[in-house]
Amino acid sequence: MSQRYLVIVEQGSNNYAAYSPDLPGCVATGKTREETLENMRTAMEMHLAGLAEDGAVAPEPSTTAEYVLVSS
Repeated sequence: MSQRYLVIVEQGSNNYAAYSPDLPGCVATGKTREETLENMRTAMEMHLAGLAEDGAVAPEPSTTAEYVLVSS
């Protein structure tokens, strides 16, 4: 079964980092945004497989995101 989890990608001075608010502790980094997202997908799959192996229920995705236009 597939789930869609929100992933936040942040650009650092030398790389990118990603995390998912619905999967605490699940993070990834990479040299490019694309590499970081692929690493994050792998990390999330491993994280969810580990939860299943431990008999834990995977959290339901609950985080959403919106961009808000702000006048300055």
